Amino acid sequence: MQTVRLGRTNAEVSVAGLGCGGHSRLGMARGADVHQAAAVVRRALDLGVSFIDTARAYGTEEAVGEGIAGRREAVFLSTKASPGRAGALTTAAELTESLEGSLRRLRTDHVDVFHLHGVQPGQYDHCAEVLVPEMRRQQAVGKIRFLGITEQFGGDTGHAMLPRALADDAFDVVMVGFNLVNPSARDRVFPLTLAHDVGTLIMFAVRRQLSDPAALREAVAGLIARGEVDLSQVDPADPLGFLRDHAGVRSVVEAAYRFCRHEPGAQVILTGTGDVGHLQDNLAAIQAPPLPADVQARLAAMFGRVDSVSGN
Repeated sequence: MQTVRLGRTNAEVSVAGLGCGGHSRLGMARGADVHQAAAVVRRALDLGVSFIDTARAYGTEEAVGEGIAGRREAVFLSTKASPGRAGALTTAAELTESLEGSLRRLRTDHVDVFHLHGVQPGQYDHCAEVLVPEMRRQQAVGKIRFLGITEQFGGDTGHAMLPRALADDAFDVVMVGFNLVNPSARDRVFPLTLAHDVGTLIMFAVRRQLSDPAALREAVAGLIARGEVDLSQVDPADPLGFLRDHAGVRSVVEAAYRFCRHEPGAQVILTGTGDVGHLQDNLAAIQAPPLPADVQARLAAMFGRVDSVSGN
């Protein structure tokens, strides 16, 4: 397994991270039980994955805890707590309660990175003023090693929140949405993470629009209508058909992972699944060489101005 330095954490971690949320949640979204989900975690470790990302909201912390039992030292472990729900902002006490619950479910006394989860632009001031000081207190007693923050990419596709967080320089790791349909983090986020030496976790590398041709056609039609995609640069009936026809590309999904993996500033590429065969395919795609130059140029011409979709 290829590894990467995760920014100023100085940790060497696998370039592929096991994401335990998304549409799969280690298979639990489709009926797998906690023991079956834990088996996926163990297989990921066997394949060299050392970065695992979960969250209280995913309902997979217990499975991760079971999967890493006896192997905790081999894992760089990431989990999260929400900054607010149902219109109410999370208090410092509630944040610590969430952390303590995560530690119990994960069967550990610390997490390597603890994120504020899906922070919306309007929540950021509260996070900076109330929650970050509490995270610092928990860091001081050894329950958190590094501070993290994740954007709510589905509602913040243009990355309004993360530049503010990066300017404050309070976070060691960020999770950012980035994919070949919306590469706007290339200009709006990665220059800042590189300047501050902040570790990056890439989410949304592959979502519905990159695995479902009908969803992609619908999304591209909207992008053309909004002027974000030039009709002369794309076949609206089969926008990524040229990838399937290219000798240097095995599939659209493989191309999507390779696109993210070799972007300057992108470090850990998250992939989620409940199937070990699918997991192996995704790990191979993430570790494949960069896309051919002509493919990268065509993708830039097609989607280089897009910032209004997440790929979901």
